[in-house]
Amino acid sequence: MEIISKNRWVAPMLSVLLVCIMGINVVQAAGKWNEESDSKQMTDLASSAHNNPALPQEQRPMTEEGTSLSTEMHVQSVTTDALPANKWLSAAQEELEQKKAEEKRKAQAIAAAKAKKEAALRQAKLEQAKAAAATSTPPKKLYFTRTELLNQEDAKLATWSYSVSDKELLLLQKIVMAEAEGEPYKGKVAVANVVLNRLRSANFPDTIYKVIHQKSQFSPVANGRLKRVTPNEDSVKAVNAALNGQKEVSDDTYYFLSLTLADDLTVARTKKEVKTIGHHTFYK
Repeated sequence: MEIISKNRWVAPMLSVLLVCIMGINVVQAAGKWNEESDSKQMTDLASSAHNNPALPQEQRPMTEEGTSLSTEMHVQSVTTDALPANKWLSAAQEELEQKKAEEKRKAQAIAAAKAKKEAALRQAKLEQAKAAAATSTPPKKLYFTRTELLNQEDAKLATWSYSVSDKELLLLQKIVMAEAEGEPYKGKVAVANVVLNRLRSANFPDTIYKVIHQKSQFSPVANGRLKRVTPNEDSVKAVNAALNGQKEVSDDTYYFLSLTLADDLTVARTKKEVKTIGHHTFYK
């Protein structure tokens, strides 16, 4: 009884200790259950946020890396939306480059056409200058091959040459004036061509004087008109042009006559017609 009396406080202490132990176990179990419940709620919330991107960013759960799920989805959306924009920019840039290339080609074409036109104008001016020189200054020497009168520039191709005196130059101008005063300019050149073709040919005399004065060849010589005429400007130009190589009839043309005025039409019946200029018909 004395022992029991001395240790009567032990039983209450054991009861209290037992109650504490049981309370701790209950608390731990409740905490574990709450943790699992919170984890499940977070998982459900994250899934809901992924399926509903319209939620405000502050209401969206965080990812494991500490980044907001809404931020992650926003980045993905921006990246996805940027792809068409990049394609559009690339297409626009390509179209701009094509437009620049086309403009460059057009500019080059315009420049080439301009250069071609300028070259043509220069050539035309050069030819005009040569023509002007040909009608203003007669050459002192003619150059021939066996079949043709050469231009002065082709003198190195000649097989023989002929020096033209001032008297012969005047005589040639007078026969052109006498034969073709009322004829077109080209007709005057053609008459001079015929005289020079005869000078070249072995079938006719070998000087301008002899060619023009050959018997029964040029009617102005026979009727005296050759002595009476004074060469006009067109006749002078036509002779100079012919001496410089201008040809209105071919090099094998040796005859001409006016079919309405000629008394003798033997040439028209026996020779081949080449060309008609004005009232003159030319033959070879």
